[in-house]
Amino acid sequence: MSSLVVGLTVVAFATSAPELAVTVDAVLAGTPGLAVGNVVGSNIANVLLGLAALLLPLAVRSQLVRADIPVMVALSVVTLLLALDGGFSRMDGVVLFAALVAYLVVAVTVGRRRARAGAGSRTEQVGHADDGERVGIGRRVVVDLLLVAGGVGLLVVGARWLVRGATDRAAALGVSDLVIGLTVVAVGTSLPEIATSVSAAVRGERDMAVGNVVGSCLFNLGAVLGIAALLAPDGVPVADAAVAFDIPFMVAVALALVPVAFTGFTVARWEGALFVAYYVAYAVYVLLDATGHDALDPYSEVMLGFVVPITVVWLGLLVAYEIGVRRGRRERALP
Repeated sequence: MSSLVVGLTVVAFATSAPELAVTVDAVLAGTPGLAVGNVVGSNIANVLLGLAALLLPLAVRSQLVRADIPVMVALSVVTLLLALDGGFSRMDGVVLFAALVAYLVVAVTVGRRRARAGAGSRTEQVGHADDGERVGIGRRVVVDLLLVAGGVGLLVVGARWLVRGATDRAAALGVSDLVIGLTVVAVGTSLPEIATSVSAAVRGERDMAVGNVVGSCLFNLGAVLGIAALLAPDGVPVADAAVAFDIPFMVAVALALVPVAFTGFTVARWEGALFVAYYVAYAVYVLLDATGHDALDPYSEVMLGFVVPITVVWLGLLVAYEIGVRRGRRERALP
């Protein structure tokens, strides 16, 4: 399979293991706010903390723009719609998980077809390998699987410690578990995604760097939140604050990735820096809201009346410029 498909599936699932452990543990422990906050906050952090783009401009394949990012946006919208009634029932969990499974089947099938079409000679070489080469390949596969299993296991153990420590700190500071899930726990469980994207970008696997982010967001919504809703006896309740602001903000972040990736199919350094700045602004808003600070109202007015409109206009201009550039290229190419 291509590095893009690997990033969207295998790597995304492995790096989403902490979110799964944290969310399931939080649901079973009776802290649903932490569970929902972890998923929503992790998706926001995955997209906005574009640290890999700060190191190297990320090239985005057209497949990612045409299919995978719109799927992420659609699943984010579905999550918002399911949360409007105040929680995620077991049926909602079935819907989210089934949507993820359908996406994975299509992504892997299409990815393998394209990989076979572009690497037929490599398949023939492997097929004609002697017994010694096959044994060597088998040993490497076993070692790789053991490394993956060991790494995922350590991530799960660390995630459990993170939940316990975060819950204790939240109780000590008088902060709701939703806020802790949206900030501290979300960033903590998103560190594997960030580290993987940075490592992939440095090694030149830029498709995997972007695919890991998109795939992790899809796994968080479909698998993590879906499984949590299936395991919770009475479903996973969602706080009004999350429905009113945090989940819509998650949808907006997913939508913001569409025009950014569309402009030349790249995520530039300045766009990555803009993502990080937006996450800092979002974290400040969450903390101001949690503490009931007097600066919350003027801060919200500045964000809604100045920063957000300027960003929307700027992204619109970028898209219009890119469309004009491509149209000009097509016209010049015509005889």
